[in-house]
Amino acid sequence: MNALIRKAEKKDSLAILNLIKELALFEKEPESVKLKLTDIENDGFGTKPLFECIVAEINERIIGMAIYYPRYSTWNGPTIHLEDLIVSEQYKGKGIGTQLYSNFIKMAFNSGVKRVEWNVLDWNSPAINFYKKSGAKVLDDWRSVQMHRSEMKKYLKNKEH
Repeated sequence: MNALIRKAEKKDSLAILNLIKELALFEKEPESVKLKLTDIENDGFGTKPLFECIVAEINERIIGMAIYYPRYSTWNGPTIHLEDLIVSEQYKGKGIGTQLYSNFIKMAFNSGVKRVEWNVLDWNSPAINFYKKSGAKVLDDWRSVQMHRSEMKKYLKNKEH
């Protein structure tokens, strides 16, 4: 199955948000999505976009997306972080993810970045196997670290004393 892969536009914001919610459900964390439609519109398509996105479209319906943003490696220089690659459940296994992934890798390579990077849940074996088969390395010796606003606030408050 071939999809049209194109750069996302502001009018795609609701479809992007719906795919994010679908992914959260798949990852067993539906309550974790705090984004609103206006966040997607402003953060992705405002005057200073914080992310870029490509979408997969079939019959004018968005069925997948890859959302990414620039980063910088102190050892290698410019990199791109792939935040999420999402394909709607009913289209999984039909090559849409591969099309999005290939378009993302081609875009990143052509932009001259030194590396692309992303996270994958340790229980998502199909994704891990797909990435390994593509030549990507899944790093077992690195851990993702996060600190949400509430933890930042607590940390900063404790440092004031």
